[in-house]
Amino acid sequence: MRRFIDRRPVWSLAILVVIAVLLWLIIAPWPAGLVAAFGRKKIFLNALFNGITLGGLYFLVASGFTLIFGLMRNVNLAHGSLYLLGGYIGYEITEWTGSWMFSFVVAFAAVAIVGIVLQVSIFRWMEGQDLRQTLVTIGVSIVAADIMLWIWGGDFYQVLPPDWLVGAVETPLISSLSRRTGEPIFLKYPMVRLVIFAAAVVIGVMMWWLLNRTRIGMMIRAGVDDRDMLAASGVRIQLVFVVVFAFGAGLAGLAGVVGGTFQSLAPGEDIRFLLASLVVVIVGGMGSITGAALGALLIGLAEQFGSVYMPTYSVVGTFLIMVAVLAFRPQGLLGRK
Repeated sequence: MRRFIDRRPVWSLAILVVIAVLLWLIIAPWPAGLVAAFGRKKIFLNALFNGITLGGLYFLVASGFTLIFGLMRNVNLAHGSLYLLGGYIGYEITEWTGSWMFSFVVAFAAVAIVGIVLQVSIFRWMEGQDLRQTLVTIGVSIVAADIMLWIWGGDFYQVLPPDWLVGAVETPLISSLSRRTGEPIFLKYPMVRLVIFAAAVVIGVMMWWLLNRTRIGMMIRAGVDDRDMLAASGVRIQLVFVVVFAFGAGLAGLAGVVGGTFQSLAPGEDIRFLLASLVVVIVGGMGSITGAALGALLIGLAEQFGSVYMPTYSVVGTFLIMVAVLAFRPQGLLGRK
């Protein structure tokens, strides 16, 4: 941090000013002029929280994608299908058992097994053949989409959370002032979204620790950089890659249950989240967990603020971020050169 400030004092000052303005917009009551220009503060805060929680969902999907694509260099364009499959499995388990938490375990395990099948039957025989991997996984995603459409139809499904997560919780943030008494009115926000975002943060921290502070993470990174040397040292490199692929696929399945909880499940969601994962990895940097978190947060905020303040051009903001990153930092915000 100190090195960045010493090398880029102007950028550091600009970032500090932006953070200060953002904190003021979040904490302080808005004057009448600001309300007239941007609408009520409650709309702004809801867009902010929705963007952050959507970023948490994007991170869960993209973190598995960055493990598979960024670290292992496997082009898996069926990743969105794994997300949707996990969501459908989570829905069925919740309806069958009534246990929301158990649906996460089953969806993670089931989709991880599918990931093992993909890695052993497809990617192991196409290592380093990016074009062939792309074409084959596009075919797999099309077949998977048709099978899921055949089984679950074209209806919308939603995974119901437990009763203790239903409803809103009052936050310490002031959304407006009462016109009659002048007393502050505090923002209320859905409990389930806050819990899911907290879980995404915990998962992200654990993944970063696993990859950067453990022997397993060291083997994974060594296998990406020089797999022949790692194999010569006695490590079963293919087993390591199978475990990583299964974990990345399982995260996509887990994210499907999350997405089905505070959004919905329907045909086409697989393509949407595949594209979102691609954009997040491009913006954050391939193989970087912290980059995936930063990219997911930026894309989630851009989507939500765009849909609120520029609904006609809401998609443009996402791709403007991606274009800017590709133009000025092609390796991604936190990617390695």
